[in-house]
Amino acid sequence: MTLVDRFLKYVSFDTQSDESTGLTPSTPKQMVFAEYLKKELESLGLEDITLDEHGYLFATLPGNTDREVPTIGFIAHMDTSPDMTGKDVTPRIVEKYDGSDIVLCVEEDVVLSPSQFPELLKHKGEDLIVTNGKTLLGADDKAGIAEIVSAMVYLKEHPEIKHGKIRIGFNPDEEIGEGAHHFDVEKFGCEWGYTMDGGEVGELEFENFNAAAAKIIFKGRNVHPGYAKNKMVNSIYLANQFITLLPSQERPEHTDGYEGFYHLVGIQGDVEQSTVSYIIRDHDRAKFENRKKEMERLVAQMNAEHGAGTVTLELRDQYYNMREKIEPVMHIIDIAFAAMEAVGVKPNVKPIRGGTDGAQLSFKGLPCPNIFAGGLNFHGRYEFVPIQNMEKAMKVIVKIAELVASK
Repeated sequence: MTLVDRFLKYVSFDTQSDESTGLTPSTPKQMVFAEYLKKELESLGLEDITLDEHGYLFATLPGNTDREVPTIGFIAHMDTSPDMTGKDVTPRIVEKYDGSDIVLCVEEDVVLSPSQFPELLKHKGEDLIVTNGKTLLGADDKAGIAEIVSAMVYLKEHPEIKHGKIRIGFNPDEEIGEGAHHFDVEKFGCEWGYTMDGGEVGELEFENFNAAAAKIIFKGRNVHPGYAKNKMVNSIYLANQFITLLPSQERPEHTDGYEGFYHLVGIQGDVEQSTVSYIIRDHDRAKFENRKKEMERLVAQMNAEHGAGTVTLELRDQYYNMREKIEPVMHIIDIAFAAMEAVGVKPNVKPIRGGTDGAQLSFKGLPCPNIFAGGLNFHGRYEFVPIQNMEKAMKVIVKIAELVASK
């Protein structure tokens, strides 16, 4: 089975995660995919294959050198984003892309166009795997899984490439921020690892957002609207007031690079009670803490205006910037950097404007920077992945294994 065949098979599994269930994996369909992968890894001759009740799949490619070599790991997640359906994914390959618009769905007039997505033009002449315009693709992160498995196959078939013991790990629920919650770092048994979960070719990331989730609940008072004067308190208007108090330029659509934001991700309610949900993000830890304090200040301000208990805030941290855990072991970044250059990929070290399992794993004792998997426009119908990107990612994995054994 080729890398592309493997990827196309993987995306046929619906593995959408769901933060509302409170389970791990959050959806049983992720376990269906995990069971398939387990059988595949067994058929490929990998060793120490384990799949636990939470959907964490580990396996080993034994070393083929007598040298003492650090055990390293490669990790990817099995779930796809709750933002868009991953059911009945029907990909197609656009061969030798010519730079024009790609019609994904004629009946719904869904078009992948370089006028909206100029990054397409960087991939003229390449072979693009695209969606049918009705689902996401699932390159995040089934491209990463396909690359890791294919790299292990390549190393088995090329024993002349010397490498140490390699562990691979596939986990559920990354997209809902819980991918590392039940990841047994001690059982995984690596000195360090790499998540294959980045985007464009060359991405190498060891900085990510500090992240928190906020839920703000507004209590109103419902009265017949005909007799509501000086009595009714409409919680929807309270929610709207809160939203307008936050700085309008500190939203995702107005920020990039190291700039943080408040992102309104959900709103629901009626006159009696409304709830808004935010995610809070910032690379700088001090600024991150100040953003949370600002949320608390605004809630207190509204309670002072409308009465104690009118607004309540539920705030929880999700993950932190891995940089502080990577900086003491920067040689693992140097190895990835050298591996990319060796296979003709220009490294692009950049901060992740998001999270990754590697952040939580780094804080659990497994330093784990993030490497590109090759997909673009994740989490929606315009997602695509150039086949050449996946091939380069696979080569980077192989080269990292080789370089670690040669040190």
